[in-house]
Amino acid sequence: MSRETIVLDHVEGREAAARLVGGRLEDVLIDSDSPRAGTIYRAIADRPVKGQGGMFLRTPDGPAFLRQVRGLSPGQALLVQVTGLAEPGKALPVTQKLLFKSRYAIVTPGAPGLNISRSIRDDARRDALMQIARAEMDDTDGGEFGLILRSSCVDAGAEAIVEDIHAMVDLAAAVLADDQGEPEMLAEGDSPHQQAWREWIAPADIVTDPGGFDAEGVLDQMALLASAHVSLTGDASMYVEPTRALIAVDVNTGADTSPAAGHKANIAAARELPRQLRLRGLGGQIVLDLAPMAKKDRRQFEDALRAAFRADTTETALVGWTPLGHYELQRKRDRAPLEIPA
Repeated sequence: MSRETIVLDHVEGREAAARLVGGRLEDVLIDSDSPRAGTIYRAIADRPVKGQGGMFLRTPDGPAFLRQVRGLSPGQALLVQVTGLAEPGKALPVTQKLLFKSRYAIVTPGAPGLNISRSIRDDARRDALMQIARAEMDDTDGGEFGLILRSSCVDAGAEAIVEDIHAMVDLAAAVLADDQGEPEMLAEGDSPHQQAWREWIAPADIVTDPGGFDAEGVLDQMALLASAHVSLTGDASMYVEPTRALIAVDVNTGADTSPAAGHKANIAAARELPRQLRLRGLGGQIVLDLAPMAKKDRRQFEDALRAAFRADTTETALVGWTPLGHYELQRKRDRAPLEIPA
């Protein structure tokens, strides 16, 4: 695989980060005015919504909505974490299951246990990491804190891992001790530069010079995202168009009239779709209007789609086929839709 390049810059005054592989833009993060995912609040329970099994909360950044609120009463203070982006006009989605996540470690209050990422398969390395986890969680008086050591630990030094564990345990302890009082932000979610450090762990060239987005061609590739049209292999293409209700994806064969044209276009669309949704910052309900193909080819299409989303970090449910032959997905809204700079 071509070496990656990570570009840390600002776009129209907003902090931004981009990841390129072989010069091709694979991900871009741009700060927005919305509360960042991962932000932790001390919130106040406001009013229940019986029909939805949830409750509206008061936070310093506006209303939030919490599901599964058994035992919670109005006026009660509680700690919650933002799980994603709020849709326009809707409350912030939050959870009481707090995660304190860094590059190497995730601390999980209320969910004790020590775990190593399944992607680390070398038994000797797993044993070494488990020894670190046991020693450090004993030393930090983690109590009811659980710990997950992430896949980035596979080649990391013990000192860096230990430092991360201590930082997350200390942050978790400080936040959990501050659970009484008026609504307040207790910990802000990671900025784009922090997210890049936390999540983009492959060896990469790092560009931090001002104007890096322009110099590395990021702005040029972002400009292509202003169009719904996406070129695929051959003459095939697809259109990715957000509506108020859902994201519509239309796949076309173009000038190719061969018997396998529809199948080839759909496979190409499946492989490209995660990248397009990621770059455009799109989530919610997604409906694919595929090119014509035989029902016997559906399994191969599903396999290609599943493989493509397996490498994507955003939670996406592959729901399945509709009676009209469309394919549906449900994707978590974890970032703001991309706004193309003028």
